Amino acid sequence: MTEAAITVTGLHKAFGRNQVLRGVDMVIPAGQVTVLMGANGAGKSTLVKVLSGVHRADQGVILLAGQPYLPANPSAALRAGVVTVHQSINDGVVPDLDIASNLMLDFLADGSAMFINRRALRAQAREIAAAVGLTVDVTRRVSDLSLADRQRVAIARAMAHHPKLLILDEPTSSLSAAEAERLFALIDQLRAQGVAILYISHRMSDIRRLADRIVSMRDGAISGLTEGPKLDYTGAVRAMLGREMTEVDLAIPPRGKVVLQATGLQLRPGSRPFDLICPENEVIAVVGLVGAGKSDLASVLYGLAKPVGGRLTLDGAAYAPRTPAEAIAAGVFMAARDRLINAVVPDFNITRNLTLPFLRRHSRVQFLRTKSETITARRMISEMGVVCQSANDPILTLSGGNQQKVMVARWMSQASRLLILDEPFQGVDIQARRDIGAKIRATANTRATLVLVSELDEAFEVADRILVLSEGSLVGEHRNENINMARLMAEMTDAPGQTAGQHS
Repeated sequence: MTEAAITVTGLHKAFGRNQVLRGVDMVIPAGQVTVLMGANGAGKSTLVKVLSGVHRADQGVILLAGQPYLPANPSAALRAGVVTVHQSINDGVVPDLDIASNLMLDFLADGSAMFINRRALRAQAREIAAAVGLTVDVTRRVSDLSLADRQRVAIARAMAHHPKLLILDEPTSSLSAAEAERLFALIDQLRAQGVAILYISHRMSDIRRLADRIVSMRDGAISGLTEGPKLDYTGAVRAMLGREMTEVDLAIPPRGKVVLQATGLQLRPGSRPFDLICPENEVIAVVGLVGAGKSDLASVLYGLAKPVGGRLTLDGAAYAPRTPAEAIAAGVFMAARDRLINAVVPDFNITRNLTLPFLRRHSRVQFLRTKSETITARRMISEMGVVCQSANDPILTLSGGNQQKVMVARWMSQASRLLILDEPFQGVDIQARRDIGAKIRATANTRATLVLVSELDEAFEVADRILVLSEGSLVGEHRNENINMARLMAEMTDAPGQTAGQHS
């Protein structure tokens, strides 16, 4: 039998009257990848925080390699060999420091280094970076890195501790396909070395690639386990949800009036110009690998950047927003990706986070009508299925998936002409993803909708039409029925070619 790295028995944790963990029993074997699946609010994040020393359990026993394990703080967990790479990338890095300091931060913080030799520190940092295939200048500030490279710095820092248990929380959410595959190769290597890995993800592509076993969690307790040579993925999802997952029934409607039209739009110097039409009543998914140009397109449409060339019209009138405020005034809304960096206001409650862009609509003369705010917040919490105690809960008390629902709800709470959703399913569970997708489609008849995603499954579940971007150019268009998958995948992974042109 495989040796248990971690054994959890009867774990309970409550926050006030909210019982989050309700007697968790779980074994994480050494040398295996245990995938933890759970709906948003199931208790996954709290379980991880107990294992990593952020929270103390109220009741229960944890054994690490057969010995009692009760870390007083994250530093104690780290010293014991339990290393966590959190879903929020900036939780694992210090943006204002350079890469070398980030990679050596735990060594610098333990008080053992009386004097810092910068040359030696950077040399050690390069060795740590090289171990995970991170080829960057270690003198660069982390704040200057892409989100994908920040994630790799956080993972490299974790690897430096030679962990007994490595906890990865949604680690591929900001990685390209190639970067994710490098991470998977590293996980394969660590598994072969006997490291226990707890991998938290909602991405079935990750789970199918990595999982030796799948543990399902529901309502603060373990609800299912599948292991062995043939994993029961359907059973794992059923155990996670407590019911069968609803199927997606896409009835593609006729196109409505043209809302947005782009003519000769050029996103980057050297990229191929393209035409684009976004009509009412149609949900358009824009797919492409990380860096393909999805965020460039969103930035141009939302007034965050100017195009290199081309012309935009909105409802037949010239449209050239200089700021997001101008875009919002014109009825163009955008839910940004990376909610903790670009969207969530940590000090605000759910209501204020939800209503923030539209405070004037909740005001009379110069006075804010909190009753109007609360009514809107309660309506959207109900419609989006946000798991919370009340609309006044601090936003950071919600799970990551429920925070994401609030950020999507923010921009769906008011009528728009063009709604841009950049990775709207980031961090939400499979059923919640489908529920959000159904909400997007059910409300699409009076606006144009652009959904920017990296996962093809997400595009297939929500879109009437799928557009493919590569290197800032539009290289493919597919109506979401009888799609030629080989062609679509080739368009995503190849440079722009003869498939680009006019699309409508």
